[in-house]
This record gives sequence, structure tokens and C-alpha cells, in this order.
Amino acid sequence: MPHDAHRRLEHERSSRLTQLQAIDGAGPEVEEQVMLAQKDTIERVLKEIDAALARVRDGSYGTCPTCAKPIPVERLEILPYTQFCVPCQRRTD
Repeated sequence: MPHDAHRRLEHERSSRLTQLQAIDGAGPEVEEQVMLAQKDTIERVLKEIDAALARVRDGSYGTCPTCAKPIPVERLEILPYTQFCVPCQRRTD
């Protein structure tokens, strides 16, 4: 699982970096507020991806830090950088 997780996370990271480059290269036709909001969101996700990569390295990837239960593989496939299982995520929102 760690190898697959690492591959998925690197793909997510690469996608977000590409999005940031596109935003940075966008001309004046893109509204500044929309561009800044998108950039903030992408940067937040990049931080989450980097944190998930650190969890892969330290062996804690795939385990919810709140309840200590494994995060379902299906959830990790959809959102590979998630830190929490669904019930714990709902409690943090």
C-alpha cells in the first residue's frame, strides 16, 4: 500500500503544481479574486499532500489519528491525502 499511496500522492501533487503554474500564467482575463481563491485552495491541498507523503514515510499513512482505525482503501483511492476516516472528518468540520 505505501508504494501505491506514494504514487497516487505524487500524481496529485504534480496535478496541483500544474494548476498553480496555469494560474500564475493566466492573463488579466482571469478575475483576480477567483485566481487568488483557486491558488489558496491548491496551496492548501499541496500542504495536505506533503503531510500525507510524510505519513507514508513514517508509516502512519492510512490510519486515522483520531480513532486509530484504518482509513478505508476506497476513501484513500478517492482522496489519497486525507488524514481522517469519514466519521472523524465529519467531527472536525
